[in-house]
Amino acid sequence: MMREPYRIPAAGLPERVTIYEVGPRDGLQNESAIVPVEVKAEFVARLAAAGHRVIETTSFVHPTWVPQLADASELLAGLERVPGVRYPVLVPNQRGLDRALEHGVREIAVFASATETFARKNLNRTLESQFEMFEPVVARALDHGLTVRAYVSMCFGDPWEGPTPAGQVVAVGRRLLDLGCSELSLGDTVGVGTPGHVSALIEAFGGPSRLAVHFHDTYGQALANTLAALQAGVTVVDASTGGIGGCPYAESATGNLATEDLVWMLHGLGVETGLNLESLVETSTWLAAKLGRPSPSRVVQALGTAPATDQDVKE
Repeated sequence: MMREPYRIPAAGLPERVTIYEVGPRDGLQNESAIVPVEVKAEFVARLAAAGHRVIETTSFVHPTWVPQLADASELLAGLERVPGVRYPVLVPNQRGLDRALEHGVREIAVFASATETFARKNLNRTLESQFEMFEPVVARALDHGLTVRAYVSMCFGDPWEGPTPAGQVVAVGRRLLDLGCSELSLGDTVGVGTPGHVSALIEAFGGPSRLAVHFHDTYGQALANTLAALQAGVTVVDASTGGIGGCPYAESATGNLATEDLVWMLHGLGVETGLNLESLVETSTWLAAKLGRPSPSRVVQALGTAPATDQDVKE
């Protein structure tokens, strides 16, 4: 069995892509059974050992909203940080920022909506009033020397409102960038986007500068959409090891793009990631056993059932 893709570089793609790993936060947040904090800590450590340099570790949300992440303080307090690895956390409000600062966090993310309905369901705010939450958080974080990333959800479609107008996404995104956010992650929360839609949205922003992409694979389009984003010049792609995750506020949001599936495609295209595919597969196999169910990643399903052999590696 081939355990690495045959590499044929393609023109028009970046030489290297940063994979922004969201498994420990976005991946685990929708798990119904509480994952022990020591398992989360080992998960983060395994991801760093596999070569990840950006690992979104947890979120300082209220435990009533996301019980799975109620142990954020405990996890960060016991985390062994690897030099050169970034460990951002999601911060929903001022109290969350207070807690992040208490734990010496140097990088945070805020989470916005591109649609009115999801802003109400996810943030209990209107599309306009959501910025009243973000503005003081971003401003104070920047004053403390933190780097701030912004997520925008429902960028391609909303299950209650239908397709999201590109202009509406750009208006929300530009406002977040103008606040001082260094990076904007465009989220296809329910996985309805297609490659042409991805290209058009990036063009509507005037190009890929400071943009990242975050795809869910609900309709099997995540890899195709990622390729379209890369061809448009995007070099930061969110992914979740094992393909775990979803959104607790949108039932139609299935798993994230699997890191292993993304790495297989990128390595096959000659794009460097700095990640060790075998280590990622081992990690996902280990995590699947802890979660009590198989990984949805196709690469993990193909490679996780048998260890690598010298012959496999040579092939």
